[in-house]
Amino acid sequence: MATTTDKQAPTSHPSGDERFDMLDKSLKRARYSQDQLIEILHSAQGVFGYLSEDVLVYVGRELRLPLSQVFGVATFYHLFTFDPPGDHGATICTGTACFVKGADSIVQALVKRFEVAVGETTEDRTFTLKTARCLGSCGLAPVVVIDGAVRGHLDADGVLAEVEERMDQPVADQQGVDEGVEA
Repeated sequence: MATTTDKQAPTSHPSGDERFDMLDKSLKRARYSQDQLIEILHSAQGVFGYLSEDVLVYVGRELRLPLSQVFGVATFYHLFTFDPPGDHGATICTGTACFVKGADSIVQALVKRFEVAVGETTEDRTFTLKTARCLGSCGLAPVVVIDGAVRGHLDADGVLAEVEERMDQPVADQQGVDEGVEA
């Protein structure tokens, strides 16, 4: 006879990964509607950091969509990524105002320092470098988002110093920090 202590809480995914529970909440909120595929993929990427094949298969199964359709939509939109991001990251705005104020020199400095191409992650998965056409903060040009924190009016040396400082800190020290904009 089993006792209540022998029972395990059911999981929504065989892996036991709690992130699938968060994804399930998004699916439920969308009422498992197939026309909510893009929103569900966006939620999944927010939860997992990227869209793995397992996540795409799971979404397709839950929405009762063919896998080819889920992959087709996910690969069509540039905002979705299929590789896990690095522990740290920087996104540099390359819009006109930022470009004029030196965004290109920031990008080149990061490429050289971390030996990573734009849109890629270092081999040791510590740093991801991205660019964006416009981040909508032209008054802060050049704008850089470092580990989710928006920074403005920094030159290449300033960005390198901040990225390196963040990389030297334990990840736990960075949580909840820098939710605002710093000029």
